[in-house]
Amino acid sequence: MTDGAALLNEVEAFHRRFNVFPTEAAYVAVTLWDAHAHLLDAFDSTPRLAFLSPEPGSGKSRALEVVESLVPRAMAAVDASASALFRSVSGIDGGRPTILFDEIDTIFGPKAGENEQLRGFINAGHTRGRVMYRCVGDGSNQQVQGFPSFCAVAVAGLGSLPDTILTRSVIIRMRRRARNESAEQFRTRIHVREGNALRDRLAKWAETVQEQVTDAFPEMPEGITDRPADVWEPLIAIADAVGGHWPRRAREACLTLVKASRTNDKGSVGVRLLTDLRDHVLSGIDRLPTVAILDRLNALDDAPWADLNGRPLDSRRLSRMLSEYVTADGEPVASRNIKTGGGVLKGYYATDLHDAWQRYCPPPPESPLPPLPGCENTA
Repeated sequence: MTDGAALLNEVEAFHRRFNVFPTEAAYVAVTLWDAHAHLLDAFDSTPRLAFLSPEPGSGKSRALEVVESLVPRAMAAVDASASALFRSVSGIDGGRPTILFDEIDTIFGPKAGENEQLRGFINAGHTRGRVMYRCVGDGSNQQVQGFPSFCAVAVAGLGSLPDTILTRSVIIRMRRRARNESAEQFRTRIHVREGNALRDRLAKWAETVQEQVTDAFPEMPEGITDRPADVWEPLIAIADAVGGHWPRRAREACLTLVKASRTNDKGSVGVRLLTDLRDHVLSGIDRLPTVAILDRLNALDDAPWADLNGRPLDSRRLSRMLSEYVTADGEPVASRNIKTGGGVLKGYYATDLHDAWQRYCPPPPESPLPPLPGCENTA
């Protein structure tokens, strides 16, 4: 019987020859993702693998090329239409592919416009049983047909991705190699064969553990729930199946990469507003006039408030944005009177925002920020 832990060690070593990933966690995650592509029928969901970077020349395409040599029925889909993908996943060509999108920014980037069919395909294919419905046939003879979408997808590109895809992904934020970092040149004629040999061994090993991982519901690291748990459960189940150091490394990688994704995820503009109010404006304060809130928000570095479509955040837009959230009593968040030494001003109370903070914001910083000077509790 194949030693699964030793085989995954070999797959990881293969990646290390050609890829310089930013963290040890990335090598663990990518290796487990390669293996999961061979065991897709054992799971209810399949995480997307996303190699992203702010600048070209960061090794994203090379990482995707190495993955391509290791996964079953790899399908490079740079310019594939949504219709072609629907039919490919249906198995028309004899088997469900592992789809690889390089230059994904050309599909979802700021200059690419909307591409809702592909976005819908990638989103739906994360979960088993989701079907994409399309009309097929000619003229008045068209009929509605459902196309399965469940398949493994890996992408690489500049910048970011739509939030609906990011939250379904293991995110590897690539960077250019430093002068002291080196990687072996990937020679297609030689190294694809080596990767394919590992791929074939992964396929045979997967047959021996298919039943074992199908009914596995692994214990997740503390704090990993909801969508992150859906993303990581297949990878941790595989790590538990192979044993050795993989169960520990998988959980450590999960915590590292989920924490990193939360740090980089600014969420919607509304969630960003709530988070900035909690962490930078109302930290240690129970109420603050609107004018003071706006001053502090618009003065924040690396924040959008001073330039929202060419204008700073004002009281009317602040009111409109916060009114979309409700207090613990179910009432829309709204400004209220605040007594000050100079009279009564409109402003916001922290108690009105507590429920929204708990429901929508990422965990607060470990060390709370001290109150802003001059903004002590006025109660």
